[in-house]
Amino acid sequence: MKITFNIETQEEVKVDVKLTEDWSLVVYNDDHNTFDHVIEMLVNVCGHTVLQAEQCAMIVHFKGKCTVKSGAYDKLEPMCTSLLEADITAEIEP
Repeated sequence: MKITFNIETQEEVKVDVKLTEDWSLVVYNDDHNTFDHVIEMLVNVCGHTVLQAEQCAMIVHFKGKCTVKSGAYDKLEPMCTSLLEADITAEIEP
């Protein structure tokens, strides 16, 4: 006698989905920009207050990098481009 079993399995798969609003504009430390230049660009490009820009510049200086803005990629991309054009090292990270 031959017995056949039909076994059906279910598998749960977890998928990490990156939300469109969850990107970070990161500025990195360098040896050629002044604090004043970085602060001015963060105010003009990212809409920071002077105090916010000063705090970010200090974090960049001492920690090597700082997330200066978060949001949708489409919102951050022109800001990143402007910072790069101002010779500030920046990139958008997920």
